[in-house]
Amino acid sequence: MKKYIDTGKKDTRSGFGAGLEELGKKNENVVALCADLTGSLKMDAFKKNHPERFFQVGIAEANMIGMAAGMTIGGKIPFTGTFANFSTGRVYDQIRQSVAYSGKNVKICASHAGLTLGEDGATHQILEDLGLMKMLPGMTVINTCDYNQTKAATLAVAEYDGPVYLRFGRPKVANFTPEDQTFEIGKAVQLTEGNDVTIVATGHLVWEALQAAEQLEEKGITAEVINIHTIKPLDAEAILASVKKTGCVVTAEEHNFLGGLGESVSRVLAENNPTPQEFVATKDTFGESGTPAQLMEKYGLNAASIVKASEKVMSRK
Repeated sequence: MKKYIDTGKKDTRSGFGAGLEELGKKNENVVALCADLTGSLKMDAFKKNHPERFFQVGIAEANMIGMAAGMTIGGKIPFTGTFANFSTGRVYDQIRQSVAYSGKNVKICASHAGLTLGEDGATHQILEDLGLMKMLPGMTVINTCDYNQTKAATLAVAEYDGPVYLRFGRPKVANFTPEDQTFEIGKAVQLTEGNDVTIVATGHLVWEALQAAEQLEEKGITAEVINIHTIKPLDAEAILASVKKTGCVVTAEEHNFLGGLGESVSRVLAENNPTPQEFVATKDTFGESGTPAQLMEKYGLNAASIVKASEKVMSRK
């Protein structure tokens, strides 16, 4: 099995910041708006180097979305930045009406998603955002796995014409994808080959899936790990090709099992090739305060849970 090496832990939000700063130099139409969280979203460099294209709107997220939608009419490419909870739940009406329904070229960039927000607790740990955003017609939904992929995705969405939700996180995590990668929206990345079980993972759970695959290999089980960085549009072809070979699938995500990646995969399987599936995700619950590591352990979002789910789904073939 192909081995992946952590080249040094980095936070995915810094990948966004690096990508945004590069865009600032390359594309004069890129503008950035932030809801009083410039440091948390790593937008400092863009603000410093392109002050005429940076707009600090304060704690007024709904206003920020409306401003961004309006800026697209003049040909600007606005990137909005705040926590995932405030990027979606707090401003869902504005996103639905002013961005999605209107088909505006707004890039909604969300940090501190999921349980790994950590100590701020359940009020800030949104676990419903992927579901909220993927249900909006015309919305592209991206959830990246490491620093390098987040930077590449940030660059790619600027070239894409249409509304995008880009989700990333707060903690420093393994950085293992290529630095020079080309990010293709809607195209899954197969990381390992296997015949016994397919593991479809997104975001922070991709690295955990790779660790699980190594543990399964020690038991004589070969796992095919697929990195689904784009939740919508979903790469159904890649998923179906893999499960045709393995006959079962585990989905892994830092999100509620209702409405997330797992349910999108279930729909594809139900329509094309009904297949045993197990879900590694939160089970219709809010989070709580704790360190990211403590929370991922308690809520079963780790390699051990993926191994357990893999063994269970294989028994259902």
